Amino acid sequence: MARKFFVGGNWKMNGSKKEIDDIVSFLKNDFLDPTVEIVVGVPSIYLSYTKSILPTNINICGQNCYKFAKGAYTGEISPAMLLDNGIPWVIIGHSERRNIFKESDELIAEKTFHAIESGLKIIICIGEKLEERESGKTEEVVFRQIKAIADKIKSWNNIVIAYEPVWAIGTGKTATPQQVQEVHDKLRTWLAENVNPSTAESLRIIYGGSVTADNAINLAKEKDIDGFLVGNASLKPDFIKIINARK
Repeated sequence: MARKFFVGGNWKMNGSKKEIDDIVSFLKNDFLDPTVEIVVGVPSIYLSYTKSILPTNINICGQNCYKFAKGAYTGEISPAMLLDNGIPWVIIGHSERRNIFKESDELIAEKTFHAIESGLKIIICIGEKLEERESGKTEEVVFRQIKAIADKIKSWNNIVIAYEPVWAIGTGKTATPQQVQEVHDKLRTWLAENVNPSTAESLRIIYGGSVTADNAINLAKEKDIDGFLVGNASLKPDFIKIINARK
């Protein structure tokens, strides 16, 4: 089964209306690979503004949501709120949510379950820290993180998994194509054994961690790397080259 290549841009806590205008201007590019699904993750305060000016071949994504539809959760937004504003995608479990805001595997799984039940499409992030990789615990960590999600949800149809080794995010250190392929392959094996072979084959597993226009081409050649979740580079015109990495 052919998996559609997927490139997400995570703007994180960056942007002003002027800066968003500049980003959207280079995204209105006639040479974007039409076979690639493109999504941009936007700070919540700018979601509606960005959606109003994005070209129609690019979708929009929230960067986070909570596990309930409404309530006394100051500062949070819900899947219902995203959908009410025409936002079909959300990022859940990014390493910054896990490590800066101390979100547990259990909370991320609960948020994922509620988002799926609400009708959102989800980019779920998993990945190990440097000390975990150096101590040989990469598989243990990513399997634990994905198991927490698998224990909660029934369908994987609207999910993309983003493997983001924490040691390679915003550090300039990129996992080699071979390192990424190895982890993606092991994730597919885990899914085949613990979910089902069909899901393992069809689920898109993308890579995030200092992806650039220079390294994206070689990463995209690996059979189990189905795209990218791009941070800083998604704010710059080079994002176009990453989207077109397979052309």
